[in-house]
Amino acid sequence: MTETAPRKVDLVDRRRVYDGYFKVDRCRLRHELFEGGMSGALQREVVARDGEVAAVLPLDPAAGAVVLVEQFRPGPWAAGANPWTLECVAGVMERGESPEQLVHREAREEAGLEILQLELMHRFLSTPGMSSELVHLFCGRVKISGQDNAIHGVKNEGENIRTVICGIGEALSLLKRGKIANGKTIIALQWLALYHREIIRKWRQ
Repeated sequence: MTETAPRKVDLVDRRRVYDGYFKVDRCRLRHELFEGGMSGALQREVVARDGEVAAVLPLDPAAGAVVLVEQFRPGPWAAGANPWTLECVAGVMERGESPEQLVHREAREEAGLEILQLELMHRFLSTPGMSSELVHLFCGRVKISGQDNAIHGVKNEGENIRTVICGIGEALSLLKRGKIANGKTIIALQWLALYHREIIRKWRQ
C-alpha cells in the first residue's frame, strides 16, 4: 500500500436537510486526489447516525448452534425483495452506552438471551458511500434453552421479532444458498465459517 495515499478533506458547507427517523446531511467538500492536488467542490448527502451500531451472533458452543432473528424490514420491501429477513441481533447505541452493553441489552430484548462471553469479529462502515454508520460486530456465547420460534421485541417500538435456532452447518448452508440478505449477518457467518472450531474450543475450556 502506498504511503502517499490521499488524506486531506476540506469541508465547504454542511447542513441538515432531513431530521426524521434517519438524519440526512448535505455536504459540500473537496478532497485530495491520488495524482496530487484537490478535487473540485462535490455535493454529497450523508445518512448521519446519532449513535454507533452493534450486533451480535449468539452461539451456543455446547449445542453447536447459533440464534438468528427474523423481522420485517422496510428496505427490502421497498426494493421488491422479501422484507422478512434473517439477521444477527443488533441495535443503535444509546448515549453513554458501550457496544458491549448494547449487545447484552439487545440480546435480551430481541431473543430472550443472556450473553455470557463476547468475541469481537469486526468493526466496519456498513455503507461508506452514503452513511456514517459504524458497526461493532461480535460473536456472543449463550446457552440456548427452547427459544426457537419465540416472539420477542419492544412492542412500543413496533418490534415483532422471531428467534430462529440453526445448527452451524445449517446456518452456513443458508449463507451459501443466498438466503441471508443482511450485510452484518453475511459477515458474521463468513467469520463463523472460518473460526467456529477455534471459538468453540476456546469457549469450552
